[in-house]
Amino acid sequence: MSAEQLTPSQKNNPLHGLTLEAIVTALVAHYGWEALGQQINIRCFTDNPSIKSSLKFLRKTPWAREKVESLYLYVQRKQAKSKE
Repeated sequence: MSAEQLTPSQKNNPLHGLTLEAIVTALVAHYGWEALGQQINIRCFTDNPSIKSSLKFLRKTPWAREKVESLYLYVQRKQAKSKE
């Protein structure tokens, strides 16, 4: 999909095209489950965590999904700055 085909609201959306699974997997790879549970204190990250159980919870819980997406964007910005 080219930039011209994107709606104005999606053109500048850094999460566009990313699945929730890709976001959670990237955060787990970056932090690990324990540290991720410290960053976002929700049971799906602290109590017997798995990608599958986390996705199930996050898809049903908008406030938790927003926290995960915000943390992902923060990590991406931080990594981009460290490469400069």
